[in-house]
Amino acid sequence: MSDERSGRGALAGLKVIDASRVLGGPYAGQILADHGADVIKIEPPGGDDTRAWGPPFQDGTASYFLGLNRNKRGMALDMTAPAGQELLLRLLAGADVFLENFKTGTLERWGLGGDLLGERFPRLIHCRVSGFGSDGPMGGMPGYDAAIQALCGIMSVNGEAGGEPLRVGLPVVDMVTGLNAVIGILMALHERATSGRGQFVEAALYDCGFSLLHPHLPNYFLSGRVPGPSGNAHPNICPYDSYRTATAPIFLAVGNNRQFETLCRLIGRPELPRDARFSSNGSRNVHRDALKVELEAALAGRDCARLAPELIAAGVPCGAVRTIGEAASDPHTIHRGMVVDIGDYRGTGSPIKLSRTPASYRRRPPAFAEHTDEILAEHAIDAAFHAAVLPAVPDPSAPPAGTAGAAGARG
Repeated sequence: MSDERSGRGALAGLKVIDASRVLGGPYAGQILADHGADVIKIEPPGGDDTRAWGPPFQDGTASYFLGLNRNKRGMALDMTAPAGQELLLRLLAGADVFLENFKTGTLERWGLGGDLLGERFPRLIHCRVSGFGSDGPMGGMPGYDAAIQALCGIMSVNGEAGGEPLRVGLPVVDMVTGLNAVIGILMALHERATSGRGQFVEAALYDCGFSLLHPHLPNYFLSGRVPGPSGNAHPNICPYDSYRTATAPIFLAVGNNRQFETLCRLIGRPELPRDARFSSNGSRNVHRDALKVELEAALAGRDCARLAPELIAAGVPCGAVRTIGEAASDPHTIHRGMVVDIGDYRGTGSPIKLSRTPASYRRRPPAFAEHTDEILAEHAIDAAFHAAVLPAVPDPSAPPAGTAGAAGARG
């Protein structure tokens, strides 16, 4: 608890320059910051695009931005200007990690390419989050989560059986790319402890989206059959689906025969496991439609709110199908520290639990350019020099340019 109160964490002492925008990179930066890293978020003069991705807004900043930039200090910098590029180099001089998601070739055009950074800062971990990577037929192309879901085949296996391909309702590709970026950074830092040298880390949305295709891709490799959507049902496990009760739907995630036998006993159908159609996972998969009829008939008179705790306490994985609001207010959510309050800021807690050096929540997301003067002073950079790079810094309490009418523009 003492570490948490002091704001220290497993990554205390690590300095990160986060010049990334939108989702994957900022999410990675927030993970590092939650665990103690000093993360300086650099925004262009117009601000991170996600400041305008609303409503809802708080003091002119969209919830989308607020959800990804906690525990960071913020400054603004025009890196297209030569003086801005020089200032960035001065910030990188004492940094351990440079996190960015510029299009391939952008840093090279500014004279800040990987070779220069590697030569000037041999211990620096340079991490780029990109759409398709820097090489290959689509290397350097821009990418957004939903477009990558389409290209990787994720949409083709999502949705109701026989229905149209459907985007997963969460930015799963962006978020897993952020997670992989953190993994890559930590691997590079571990290796640096031995070699003394930094390296380039790349996390591409396309690669990360493709990596999510389990079990559909292994199924395709082995069978040659192209998978399609199956609704809530699992292609390999049964019963693993949502089922109607007298009240709300319940999701049953039964992974073995013992769990199936327990389920059937508790819902008053102990004979089902002895039916040849349902005696093993393989046979249940073949007869999944018939099994769903039997299970929903047994569940028709049961209250989901009472049944779900009874089943899970008996070792049957399941859950009532709930809304976001219900999940956010659940006592277990609160107990696990998954809702964070910092003043008038409320966010999602870190899922990474460390016993001695837990995550800590020290700063709400920065207002635009909020810590510029503080950061410049730490690096002995004259404020007049910065003023020449960015002559007019908007009022941090004012909505960023482009906020009006921006609702639903991208996502």
